[in-house]
Amino acid sequence: MTALERFINDDEACALDPLIKMALIHHQFESIHPFSDGNGRIGRILNVLYLTKTGLLEIPVLYLSRHITRTKNDYYRLLQAVRDEGRWEEWVLYMLRAVAVTAETTLNLVEGIRVQMTVMKHRMRNELPRLYSQDLLNNLFRHPYTRIEYVVKDLSVTRQTAAKYLDTLAEQGFVQKHQVGRNNYYINTSLIRLFLDVSGEG
Repeated sequence: MTALERFINDDEACALDPLIKMALIHHQFESIHPFSDGNGRIGRILNVLYLTKTGLLEIPVLYLSRHITRTKNDYYRLLQAVRDEGRWEEWVLYMLRAVAVTAETTLNLVEGIRVQMTVMKHRMRNELPRLYSQDLLNNLFRHPYTRIEYVVKDLSVTRQTAAKYLDTLAEQGFVQKHQVGRNNYYINTSLIRLFLDVSGEG
């Protein structure tokens, strides 16, 4: 682990493309297997943290786990092929493909959210001009659902005002209201559909 830590942090001693180096780091971490549990998750987190460290990502938004999970047979086969036969090229190409596929999915998701926010913003301004605010719009897209407590916190309004805002949005079809026990959830169904469509699960 000490050698791996040096390798991760010393980019001058090993002048590799960051994406290739990320693939090597991931393989080495998984091979060391330093923890009794959670090595896969930590290894995948290291991927995006390393790309953020090198400046290829501004924030760690590249969710490689979905691609790796979907292709886990190839993932484990290629991990082992490096250990048994030194077949680094296939492993690196697999990881590069994972980055490419994930980046495309992420860009599609970000663009879809941008479009949805723009459409909802115009609708709110036209249909509910007294209720519209950028903070309220942001709240509706921060999570696939919101609650009265979230609006109280984000908009610094009373509980009564937050409830009125959300009930009005539900009545006008911006969100769907669902009651579970004593709690009301206001679901951004179009955002959920976007997540499912982009992930291929819709």
